[in-house]
Amino acid sequence: MLILLAGIFGIHIIGIIILLVATIDNVWWMTDEISTDVWARWIQTNGVWNLTDLPTGSHYPQDYLQAVQASSVLACIFSIIGIFVFVAQLFTLEKGQRFTISGAFQLLACLCIMIAAAIYTDRFHLDEKNGWYGHCFILAWIAFSLTFISSIIYFVLRKKTA
Repeated sequence: MLILLAGIFGIHIIGIIILLVATIDNVWWMTDEISTDVWARWIQTNGVWNLTDLPTGSHYPQDYLQAVQASSVLACIFSIIGIFVFVAQLFTLEKGQRFTISGAFQLLACLCIMIAAAIYTDRFHLDEKNGWYGHCFILAWIAFSLTFISSIIYFVLRKKTA
């Protein structure tokens, strides 16, 4: 049982790290000269990367951008709260009970990062042909699957009765 709990805790920690990297790092969209995340854009001129603001206009709607930013941050917050709730439930939960509160926080984190990645996919860089999604975008989808799996594990897991 201890190995199982350590594995679940490890999956949760890995999910938190991936969520934080996906939210903070600067590679959601890449071209040869541009690196864009949900906070700013980096443009390479003469071999030097310069930080600039994100573009505005109809091809980069600010309301959707703020939804992506908020959802990404909320996913990190819910997942971090979920790990603290899990540790607290290890010591306070009665035997035979399920870890439903931890599972609920992980499910909220899962939904938030899914919303952020889905909005980013649907609303940004639609007319740009010479770019590709960066590793942070891919990490956001990996974090979605990890948080979903850990939320299901929390909903199914019971505290050992004997």
